[in-house]
Amino acid sequence: MSKTPQIKDGHAFVQNRRALFEFEVIERLEAGLILMGSEVKSIRDGKCSLNEAYCQFNSRGELFLVQAHIGEYPMAHSRNHVPLRQRKLLLHERELLHLVDAVQQKGLTLIPLDMHAKNGRIKLALALVRGKKDYDKRASIKEREQKREIHRAIREHK
Repeated sequence: MSKTPQIKDGHAFVQNRRALFEFEVIERLEAGLILMGSEVKSIRDGKCSLNEAYCQFNSRGELFLVQAHIGEYPMAHSRNHVPLRQRKLLLHERELLHLVDAVQQKGLTLIPLDMHAKNGRIKLALALVRGKKDYDKRASIKEREQKREIHRAIREHK
């Protein structure tokens, strides 16, 4: 039986690209996930989506990833997982206390940015964010287009 290929550290399995456009990032964190074996295989196959996902505290102060879709792994048969189940996030207690205080402030929330590999494990990059206003989004688009034009001009000049 052959070994599964090693995935390099930092390899992003899935990204939430819309999050950086919709929200202003205040702070970034990295958290571990409690996953089932079939979920790990599906994530490595790229059958995962963070578009609708967010993070939420329960009554005991534990942090969970909610609405992240991880597709069923076809080879798991009866040991498969529920695609939209809540997944517990692993953080140090001091980080959790800091996040609880920050989320209770007006307009702040926790959203996932990506799932990536680190030391053979799957980690979740989280961000403490505040929603952008429409004029902030327009400024982001304008800035991105200006950078694109500068890079295009530099390439044509070479």
